[in-house]
Amino acid sequence: MIKGYFITGTDTDVGKTWVTLSLLHHFKNQGKTVVGMKPVASGCLIHNGRLVNDDALQIQAHASVAADYDLINPYAYAEPVSPHIAGRHNPVVLDKVSACFATLKEQAEIILVEGAGGWYSPISQDQDMADLAKRLALPIIVVVAIRLGCINHAKLTFQALQQSGVTCAGWVATYSEPDVAYCETILQTIKLACDAPLLGVLPYMETPDFDFFAQQLSL
Repeated sequence: MIKGYFITGTDTDVGKTWVTLSLLHHFKNQGKTVVGMKPVASGCLIHNGRLVNDDALQIQAHASVAADYDLINPYAYAEPVSPHIAGRHNPVVLDKVSACFATLKEQAEIILVEGAGGWYSPISQDQDMADLAKRLALPIIVVVAIRLGCINHAKLTFQALQQSGVTCAGWVATYSEPDVAYCETILQTIKLACDAPLLGVLPYMETPDFDFFAQQLSL
């Protein structure tokens, strides 16, 4: 059976891509073939005549199998704004995302799909990231950046997942700042507030070491 996970976050810039790349290394270290996907991305740049997203390029580079970029990132938008705004002239169609996903998941034992923004971040005028995740029907991994305000964001996200009726595989804590007051207390507060298991803690690093991060994960 092909396995996979959908990586969401409590907000934007919480470390979803670092967690996704760490998970790619984690499963490669287990001897599994693994591929990644970033279905929707904004703030993309033109490279060789096409719009590409840096996170998606990294996901492509760190996978264990070669995959076509258009499958990994079918919706790449230039404007660095919410996808429902950036893609107003080319809105996300879930059937297209599903088709790319179906092709990719046949290429590896495990597929990792990174969302954009948080669980309810809009991707079109009438759909959000939750709709996309539910369509792909993967267990969810939540990324929580340990910083001021994250307890509220984490509790709201876990509540939203429960209301959405999806399976939460667990959560990963990230330290995106070098010094966070009472960081261990914050971490323990979130652990007590949610039923999902803590899958790992990624410490602060100016330059990420994804093999090291992979060793911090338990999945």
